[in-house]
Amino acid sequence: MRHIWAFPSLTALSLFQASAASAVPRTRQAINTSSPLALFRTKTRFRTQVQLLSNSATKTTLVEEMVTVDTTSRLAALRSLMKERNLHVYVVPSEDSHASEYIADCDARRTFISGFSGSAGTAIVTLDKAALATDGRYFNQASKQLDSNWYLLKTGMQDVPTWQEWATQEAEGGKLIGVDPQLISSAIAEKLDEDIKNAGGGGLVGIKENLVDLVWGSEQPPRPSNSVFLLGQQYAGKDTAAKLADLRKELDKKKAAGFVLSMLDEIAWLFNLRGSDIAYNPVFFSYAIVTQASATLYIDEAKLTDECKTYLERNKVTIKPYGALFEDSEELARRAEADSKDAKPRKYLISSKGSWALKLALGGNKFVDEVRSPVGDAKAVKNDVELNGMRNCHIRDGAALTEFFAWLEDQLVNQKAQLDEVDAADKLEQIRSKHKDFVGLSFDTISSTGANAAVIHYKPEKGACKIIDPNAIYLCDSGAQYLDGTTDTTRTLHFGTPTAKEKKAYTLVLKGNIALDSVVFPKGTSGFAIDVMARQFLWKYGLDYRHGTGHGVGSFLNVHEGPIGIGTRKQYIDVALAAGNVLSIEPGYYEDEAFGIRIENLAIVKEVKTEHSFGDKPYLGFEHVTMVPYARNLIDETLLTPDEKDWLNRANKKILEKTLGYFENDPLTKAWLLRETQPF
Repeated sequence: MRHIWAFPSLTALSLFQASAASAVPRTRQAINTSSPLALFRTKTRFRTQVQLLSNSATKTTLVEEMVTVDTTSRLAALRSLMKERNLHVYVVPSEDSHASEYIADCDARRTFISGFSGSAGTAIVTLDKAALATDGRYFNQASKQLDSNWYLLKTGMQDVPTWQEWATQEAEGGKLIGVDPQLISSAIAEKLDEDIKNAGGGGLVGIKENLVDLVWGSEQPPRPSNSVFLLGQQYAGKDTAAKLADLRKELDKKKAAGFVLSMLDEIAWLFNLRGSDIAYNPVFFSYAIVTQASATLYIDEAKLTDECKTYLERNKVTIKPYGALFEDSEELARRAEADSKDAKPRKYLISSKGSWALKLALGGNKFVDEVRSPVGDAKAVKNDVELNGMRNCHIRDGAALTEFFAWLEDQLVNQKAQLDEVDAADKLEQIRSKHKDFVGLSFDTISSTGANAAVIHYKPEKGACKIIDPNAIYLCDSGAQYLDGTTDTTRTLHFGTPTAKEKKAYTLVLKGNIALDSVVFPKGTSGFAIDVMARQFLWKYGLDYRHGTGHGVGSFLNVHEGPIGIGTRKQYIDVALAAGNVLSIEPGYYEDEAFGIRIENLAIVKEVKTEHSFGDKPYLGFEHVTMVPYARNLIDETLLTPDEKDWLNRANKKILEKTLGYFENDPLTKAWLLRETQPF
């Protein structure tokens, strides 16, 4: 992992300087930390190298490379604990107690018990079997990381059971299934309990003491407690008081007593605060409760700077300890129970991703309603300041990527340099760090050559990655966090002579990207409805890809942001795209053990003018903000229509206008950019 954070606060900076300096691996160049926007590196890669030298399965806490880990002793220890609690099945989700997709090291329980390090998946352990369920992004990776103790359940494939179905089958005959109730949503838990009992099982049991934590023991990493800083109005565009007023209007519409927030990015957005408790995601461990009369932030107060405390006080936000949330929730439930004797009480709302434990603490179904988070919905519609920030940071980020690709081609082709995938990723990070308002990466850079490009979420590690082959496909999926926005861009290149097959595949993917970027659709249309636009050209040849076409993106927040997206997930049917959304457009094509292709832009959903307005509805379209050229030598022009060539010419003209000025004193990059943006 290559993780950098820079804090725009001298107070926050002083808390990190000592640890940051020691965290830079000696094999890498240290970056100047003298400015307020100093860069901080974690020990992640160094930690990985140390772990590989250890023969103790219990001491190897995380898996960072695609190596197989012997999980025999871990499973034996877990099964012993299961027997003590009369459990036949134990479920280990990927998420933390906040339903985070990306988690802190201390919460990587599924990785620890299974050896699989992908971001999505669920482990199910019985007294004599173990299964790992994950989606198509990770089939290749999981098959390499899981040892012989595990079955791989390929979610979405024909005749393959879901993890819930597999677990339910194993519980037949009155057997109990256990799970940490903080790590599973209430909706999933209640449905699973019903299914287990209907199939003759004993039901689902919430086990407060996490059994994997007990197996992990003293080797489990500590919970982060990093400093939190205030995101200024010039970046946020709206203060917390206004956001709270909007939320309270939604509570009033729903006649709700209040909303209990558990999603970390929603809390960061609502209170205009940012942190670094989870790598690449500028969030911090916290909860919040908002009612018509009060707003309470549950956080370790020591993490807050004086500036944060003053801001929260000015916006009438009370601070309470992080650990007090469940105690306060139980007190709210007791009050609601007392009030219900005289009148029907107003219910508290929690997110549909809220934990089973949280719902139970608040009194269960009698006093709680699960809803799509109104804060999540509001966060997904960016204000004008956030949208302009997205546009601006993508210009700077596009300039960084252009400089990187020009440098990489020169190194491989002209200088005949031997560079591995990590060398390239590190160089890109260094180039990005020069640009205004850079904070860090938004996820681990996917720098992949040849067959590694077919591993959809590949992550290179020094000592185990490949030398970049100039005569093979090179796929780079990367992003950054800037104070004014979050980026995520994928480009696929070839520094030699691509094959006809590679060119055809690339062009079909490019055509899908252009088609989706160009689509116009009525308000109320979901991402599910337009997914086909990106896949249609691949489908004509019987080809496809096993991942979504687009995901929402936060504003200096998580690079994967709900509730919107483009793809075939059920949630994308339920949520319409709206003006102000920012999301990715990223079709791809992958051949295992050969090559992979993906082309990704970020785009703003905007209202567009149309000749007619059927049904008196406004119509929407996309404005893509990514400013990076496409690989000319991978494009088969004979497969492009005149309209597609015109789209490319307009896109290249804009890229040139926005980024050429960065290279007045850089003839190498300037020449590369001019070459790649020549008209078709």
